[in-house]
Amino acid sequence: MRQEGKYIYCVVETEQERNYGPIGVGARGDEVLTIGYDDLSMAVSNCPVATCPANRENLIAHQRVIEQMMGEFDSVLPVRFGTIASGADEVRNLLDRRRREFKRRLADMDHKVELGVKGFWRNMDAVYEELLCENPSLRQRREALARTGNRDLRGRIELGRRVKKALEEKKQSLAAKIVERLRRSAYEFVMNKTLGDEMFMNAAFLVGRGREKEFDNLMDDLSEEGGQRMRFLYSGPLPVFNFVNLVIYPEEWEK
Repeated sequence: MRQEGKYIYCVVETEQERNYGPIGVGARGDEVLTIGYDDLSMAVSNCPVATCPANRENLIAHQRVIEQMMGEFDSVLPVRFGTIASGADEVRNLLDRRRREFKRRLADMDHKVELGVKGFWRNMDAVYEELLCENPSLRQRREALARTGNRDLRGRIELGRRVKKALEEKKQSLAAKIVERLRRSAYEFVMNKTLGDEMFMNAAFLVGRGREKEFDNLMDDLSEEGGQRMRFLYSGPLPVFNFVNLVIYPEEWEK
């Protein structure tokens, strides 16, 4: 028989025990409830101690539980996916041992949410033409290769490397201009790695709940200005994963 542990989702400030129903990770219908110590609690559900597979279903369940907690509490500290304690007593011990840290972080995140902004170019052919106009040496090199029938493999590889570097610089420049407009409505921001040539921006902003509408308006302006050149994927409010993601190592349970 497999040993059951307590899968941990987040930390909240409450003395009351709550049950949120069968929405836990693992697709077994495990109930999510709070385990508390003094005025702090963790949202947990039963889970095999060995592991919790990092598949799409479990990742979504993890985030949904935290989002549900956000609807009830003004400050929620996400715990890293896959954190499992051996039982309720160890959860309480952790809340006691790291109480000062948790209280400080809860105060820091009070009435704050994460908003995600990803930016994409709509027409990469047009973007590459812009690169050639902005970097005459690239255009000259491309034309020189074309005159040889593009038989110079080494030259083509070198040109590709230079184009990739120029594209990355263009991404960073455009993203910096957009962030400069958005950061006025945020406490902090984090730039994450972009994926693919089309994505020029992948950022997360920590925003006060009272300023979400202001941020929405800025995004509306950017989307309108982007027109046929760029589009934005705007998401939130989200758990503050990019600003607080509590890590609990196995040895913590042994202290």
